[in-house]
Amino acid sequence: MPFSTSCHASYITEIAILSTLPSTVRKLLMNIGLQSSKFGPFTPMTKSVENHGTIKRFRLDLVDIFMFLAENNMLDTTDNSIANCQADILKAIGAIETIILGKPNQIRLAACCLIARGHCLIEDLPGVGKTTLSQSIARVFGLHFQRIQFTSDLLPADILGVSIFDAEKQVFKFHPGPVFAHFVLADEINRATPKTQSALLEAMEERQITVEGSTYPLDEPFFVVGTQNPLDQSGTFPLPESELDRFMMRITLGYPDQEAERALLAGGNPRARLYEVKPAVSIERFIEIQATVDKIHCSEPLLHYVQDLIQATRNPGLFVYGISPRAGLAVIQASKAWALMDGRGHVEPGDVQAVIAAIADHRLTASEQHSRPTSELINDLLEQTPIP
Repeated sequence: MPFSTSCHASYITEIAILSTLPSTVRKLLMNIGLQSSKFGPFTPMTKSVENHGTIKRFRLDLVDIFMFLAENNMLDTTDNSIANCQADILKAIGAIETIILGKPNQIRLAACCLIARGHCLIEDLPGVGKTTLSQSIARVFGLHFQRIQFTSDLLPADILGVSIFDAEKQVFKFHPGPVFAHFVLADEINRATPKTQSALLEAMEERQITVEGSTYPLDEPFFVVGTQNPLDQSGTFPLPESELDRFMMRITLGYPDQEAERALLAGGNPRARLYEVKPAVSIERFIEIQATVDKIHCSEPLLHYVQDLIQATRNPGLFVYGISPRAGLAVIQASKAWALMDGRGHVEPGDVQAVIAAIADHRLTASEQHSRPTSELINDLLEQTPIP
C-alpha cells in the first residue's frame, strides 16, 4: 500500500497518538501486532514518513486499538509515572540505607507497607534500630512525625487527646493527642495495658477517632509503626489478635552482619546522620505515589493465586485459624506496591511471594502437631501452591 499525501494527515495523527502510549503498549503494537477475540489479528507494516524515520504501522482503526487496551486495563497508568514513582521510592530507600546498614529487605518491606497505606509492626530486641528505622522512614518521606512512648501507666487519653473545660467560654474544648500526625511511632507498644493498646484500633482501621461521642478525622496520609519487644521480656503485654490484624506487616531486624556492624562501629552513631538526611519527596508527591499503587493492574489468574494461598492458610491441620479477608486485601495492596517499586504496572507472582510472609506470619498460629516456625510453614505453602 503506497504512502500518499491523502493519508498523510491521518497517518501523522496515528503516530502522534501512538507516541503517547506506554512503551510496553507501543512495543506490543509495533513489534508483535494485536490479537483480539473481538477484532481478530492485526498485522503491522513498515512505512517511511518524512521527519519521522522508519515507523511500523497497523491496518486498523485507532478506536480498535483503544478498545483493546481498555479491555486489558492497559490505559490506567503511563510508564513515565511508574518510572518516576519508582525513582522517588528508590531515592528514599537509598537515603534510609545510609542510616540503617545491612537491612535492605526490611527497609523495602517497610517502605512497601507505607506506600500501600498499611501499618507496620517491628518486633525485635532493644537496641537493634527499630526506632531509628521508623524515624528515618518518616524523615525521608517528609511526613509529620509523632512518637508515643508506651508504658504500663499510659492512658488512652494520652494518645487520642482530651477535652478541657474553657472557663472563659464555658465550653469543653478538645485538645488533640499525638495520634494526630502523618506518622505515629507507638514505641514499645506491648509495654502498655490492653486498654491503652485498644485506643489505636479505630484510628488504624478507620482513620478517625471518637472521643466523648465526637468523631475526629485523622490526617492523610496516616501511618502507624509499632515497635515491640519479645514477649518473654519482663513488663510486656501481648497484643490482641484484633490489633495484630490491623498491622499490615510485621518485620524483624535482627543483628547486623559483620560487614554492616563494622561499618556501623566505624561510622559512629547513626542518629547523627538521621538529622542530616533531607526529605526525598514532599507530602503531596507521597500521596501521588500512594494513588499510583491503586492503579497497578492485578490479573484474574493472579487473584486466583492469592485466593489459593489464603485458602491454604485455613487448613486446620496447619494453623489454628487462617488469615482474614482484611489480610487478603493487604496481600493484594502490598503486592501492587512491590510491583511499583520494581517499576512495573502489573503484579507478578514474585511480588506476592515477596510480601506474603511479612503479612501472614503474625496472623497465623501453627497447630499443636507442628513444632516448626510459622514462617517455614508459609514457605511450604508457597512451594506447594501452583503458580499461574
